[in-house]
Amino acid sequence: MTNTPLNLDSHIRKADVFLEALPYIQNFRGQTFLIKVGGSAMEEQSLVESLLRDIVFLEAVGINPVLVHGGGKAINKAMKDAGLEAKFIAGMRVTDAETISIVEETLARVINPDLVKRIKFLGGRALGLAGTSVFQGKRMLATDPATGEEHDVGFVGEVVDCNTEVVELAVAGEVVPVVSPVAREVGSANTLNVNADIAACALAKKLKAHKLIFLSDVLGVMRDPKDNGTLIPTLNTDFVGQLKREGIISGGMIPKVDSALDALRGGVGKVHMIDGRIPHSVVLEIFTDKGIGTEIVL
Repeated sequence: MTNTPLNLDSHIRKADVFLEALPYIQNFRGQTFLIKVGGSAMEEQSLVESLLRDIVFLEAVGINPVLVHGGGKAINKAMKDAGLEAKFIAGMRVTDAETISIVEETLARVINPDLVKRIKFLGGRALGLAGTSVFQGKRMLATDPATGEEHDVGFVGEVVDCNTEVVELAVAGEVVPVVSPVAREVGSANTLNVNADIAACALAKKLKAHKLIFLSDVLGVMRDPKDNGTLIPTLNTDFVGQLKREGIISGGMIPKVDSALDALRGGVGKVHMIDGRIPHSVVLEIFTDKGIGTEIVL
């Protein structure tokens, strides 16, 4: 029997990775990270597993991850299976009584429990929470960007308050809360469909999260969306205003960046926008010196 020589260079590189992460782990122990996932990052199973491994890793090194998830494509499929057509006005899903029932069913019985089950399979601990037990909301109208006209979109809402008791109990017990983006309408028993970005921002502010991390379908904020080399690694309030005036931050990126600034003003330490299509994007952004996305600070 012969011994195979160790590839020492490979092992040293692996050790370097851990040592690069060490000061970040030390600094972030005991801090809460609010992670919002949706879009393509939820459609490919290998990417979902990669994200959930990152979340289990965060919890294992003493960081407190809280996960808010979307589910738009799964809801669209469920509606189609039920013979319903998905309609949107200014990016908001028109949500009648039948649609909100499908939204709640898909989030509570399909997506949320699946994420919890997979976290547990990877060795973590997780608690699924219906957003109606966390978020209190009020109805909102959709404003047509072309005409400025307001439209009633049904059971669609914005968050006015968060009940964080159960979330904080889970975090204290080293359990990952997994929260769906629906709210209980103030003054009624109705369920409201809430944009997952809005829900994540509201909860991050209430928890005073150290970091709010958005996983999307782009690298971050770029000067040229077609050129990955134009990624802007850091933004602050003044720089955001400048990029808006130049038209670089435009369209759908405006509400995302505005939500990030609102979260920062509400007590969140830092906001990160990263590409959820990159495997282990959370670990790469948080525990490496350069990161891979755009961080936003005041």
